[in-house]
Amino acid sequence: MAAIARWCIKHRLVVVLLWLLALGGVGTSAVVAGSAYSNDYEVPGTESGRATALLERGFHGLGGDSDTIVWHTDQGSVRADAVEKRMSAMLDEVAELPGIAAVTSPYGETPGQVSEDGHTAYAVVTFHEQADDIPQAQARALVDTAKAAEADGVAVELGGSAVALTEAPGGHIAEVVGVAVAAVVLFLAFGSLAASALPIATALVSVGIAYSGIVLLGHLMTVADFAPMLGMLVGLGVGIDYALFIVTRHRRGLKRGLSVAEAAETAVATTGRAVVFAGATVCIALLGMLILRLSFLNGVAIAASLTVVLTVAASVTFLPALLSLIGTRALSRRERRTLAEHGPQPELPTGFAARWSAFVERHPKLLGAVAVVVMGFLALPTLSLHLGTSDQGNGPATATTRQAYDLIADGFGPGVNGPLTLVAGLDGADDRVALDQLPAALSATRGVASVSPVTYNSSGDTAVLTVVPESSPQSKATSELVDRLRSDVLPRTEAGTSLDVHVGGVTASYDDFAEIIVGKLPLFVGVVIALGCLLLLLAFRSIGIPLKAAAMNVVAVAAAFGVVVAIFQWGWGSELLGLGSAGPIEPFLPVIMVSVLFGLSMDYQVFLVSRMYEEWLETGDNRRAVRVGLAETSRVINSAAVIMISVFLAFVLSGDRVIAMFGIALAAAVALDAFVLRTLLVPALMHLLGGANWWLPRWLDRLLPRISIEPPECREAADARAKIPTQCVTVPAVEERIEDVRDIAG
Repeated sequence: MAAIARWCIKHRLVVVLLWLLALGGVGTSAVVAGSAYSNDYEVPGTESGRATALLERGFHGLGGDSDTIVWHTDQGSVRADAVEKRMSAMLDEVAELPGIAAVTSPYGETPGQVSEDGHTAYAVVTFHEQADDIPQAQARALVDTAKAAEADGVAVELGGSAVALTEAPGGHIAEVVGVAVAAVVLFLAFGSLAASALPIATALVSVGIAYSGIVLLGHLMTVADFAPMLGMLVGLGVGIDYALFIVTRHRRGLKRGLSVAEAAETAVATTGRAVVFAGATVCIALLGMLILRLSFLNGVAIAASLTVVLTVAASVTFLPALLSLIGTRALSRRERRTLAEHGPQPELPTGFAARWSAFVERHPKLLGAVAVVVMGFLALPTLSLHLGTSDQGNGPATATTRQAYDLIADGFGPGVNGPLTLVAGLDGADDRVALDQLPAALSATRGVASVSPVTYNSSGDTAVLTVVPESSPQSKATSELVDRLRSDVLPRTEAGTSLDVHVGGVTASYDDFAEIIVGKLPLFVGVVIALGCLLLLLAFRSIGIPLKAAAMNVVAVAAAFGVVVAIFQWGWGSELLGLGSAGPIEPFLPVIMVSVLFGLSMDYQVFLVSRMYEEWLETGDNRRAVRVGLAETSRVINSAAVIMISVFLAFVLSGDRVIAMFGIALAAAVALDAFVLRTLLVPALMHLLGGANWWLPRWLDRLLPRISIEPPECREAADARAKIPTQCVTVPAVEERIEDVRDIAG
């Protein structure tokens, strides 16, 4: 690391230029190539996946995205001559638009597209392509043409995946707000405009390259449309955080009288090593998603990992080059004047952090119990977690897709917004006879509102029919109906024939995806926790430390999910925050949350315990080790957490429900991790356990390799206690980072 730092400092202009050229080159390539995201929840081999594949083979014309145009009048009827004439003319214009394959009017022979009260009607618009392949210009043309038909007393709204493309959040308000808040916190911490600008600049450059790289990645593999925003969310949080630690270490070196080059080199050689370790743990946790073998999550894992890798690389190369460019301006004017007049001054842990550490030492049982109660209370809503996929009925009340959804639900029933598609493969006359009897059996099934006639393809080997549930697409009742059809109704129809009927549609696809996720979640969580425990075991040579870290991570995830369930599933304040109405939690959220949170929590855990471990090696006094470690780390943990929380919460402004869900979940997890777990529950438990914190069987100690996150330093006291005849190896994961930022709270 020291060699890398020296080279970057010596060739600082070249390093800065290379990073800026990379930003411009990758960004230009992304603009030229365009995006190619895919939100494909289909999992090969599932029931809904087979239904989709069979439908595409048998009915080529049904492969495009279907959207709806809904019009409603409070006075009169949509069948009135003036309304029918105006809407029919509009539908004729829509049919002539580029990309439109068909338009099914309610004024034709298709029944059921006018509500019983006559106040609402809808038309079905089918594109040639699926939503992921529809240019936004074509979707915008549809919306503009339909909206132009609005008149006094007649409201026109549109719904569907293609229409949702026109509601994609524009601009980067969330990112701007997050960066602005982080800049304020950094300026208050450093008192130097130049120093506070460097973490921002480092994060923006690395995240900018990563964002463009994710756009290009979408052309090579399945990448969800929220992956760039998720990568930016994580990248800004950890990027500013990592740069903060290195800049603070550099500032401390300057205060000790080191030259600019020496201070920057020392910062990268010490704190930079810890940053690399922290980034590696985040990437390991993220890439753990690959064991699920789901293409939808593979793209998310690689995209987020790419962002973290680039932020770490920028922190240890681009940042030291910038530090050498600004010189002593990394210190405030007052600090430079004090240093010139009085020379280097010793820094001792004082103030609230020291008093808090002593307070925890005196009352570990009480404070530990309080922390457990708080985390347990926040985790209670997790018990009612309902995994599913939100739809346009959960969007903001002002969105045209939300209004179209509500109009259809009010006029025709909630199930019309998410009908089930039953697709059958036929082989002979017996299959056709059995299938012709299916609509009657379906109509008599509990939870079914209506059933369409059976439609056969031209070759007669494939048939399709639509079942409209009585409940909404994301309702548990609809999921129960899917299970009832698959386990009871359809097997009776297929008995004695070669008929094979598959249940597809929005709800069925999401349920199958969620079932796959839930089935593989224990394996995923187990692998991620095991890898994290192994890293902590090697670093701290203790059985108790890794086990406590694993328990803390599980508790933090549970409490964070409790907050998410209360806001998004129960709807507590979701409308006030502009996040739409209550709905289920995305099935992939637990996987991504565990990955990201585990990586971020590992940083805090290593940061806190490493200083305690250092003191334990020197003194053998557990009480002193915990007290000193907490006093010297709690301030920097809290300061770094404030920045990360601010960045995460800013993404609530993105206008995207999924991204807002990630933002709130991660912000809640980081807040609880930093302010409750690491500065309250962990030290309380370590006081209660005493020397058992550091216990490791001798046979295991001999087998484990000795690693050092930072360059090892010999300490005679530690050597004498451990009876190591050669050199000692200390593993303070971020000891220098701890000391680097003591002045933050000052």
